[in-house]
Amino acid sequence: MTIAIGDTLPAATLKEKTSEGVTDIDLREFLKGRKIVLFAVPGAFTPTCSLNHLPGFLENRDSFFAKGVDEIVVLSVNDHHVMQAWAKASGGEGKIRFLADGSAIFTKAIGLDNEMNGMGIRSKRYSMLIEDGKVTQFNIETVPGQAEVSGAATLLGQL
Repeated sequence: MTIAIGDTLPAATLKEKTSEGVTDIDLREFLKGRKIVLFAVPGAFTPTCSLNHLPGFLENRDSFFAKGVDEIVVLSVNDHHVMQAWAKASGGEGKIRFLADGSAIFTKAIGLDNEMNGMGIRSKRYSMLIEDGKVTQFNIETVPGQAEVSGAATLLGQL
């Protein structure tokens, strides 16, 4: 079953690699009492993800914060080393959080896993607003290779 508006996100442990090392992120603790924008991409460094989806959230970062968002997170079914490299290469390091769901455990738990043309299990492209662990806005992309429905402009307009 796919996650929906009004649902509480399940418990999960994600990974983050920074200059200080690798950290386990307890998702429930991370979300507790906070307003978080989370968007997911099929893969770090992939064309639509790198050229369209991620840049929109970086460019609108201050606008999200002005509307009360505490943090912006990008999630991918990649390992934490790849996510750190993408953070550095994209200019997003220190601006938004790059979290890894390397085994797709969280992605499968919310019903947004997808077999991608021989690339293995990946995440569907989506964005959501999460308030204290509960999904309050949810946008899933239905057209491959696009980041319109799940893009920053759409989610920003929903705040």
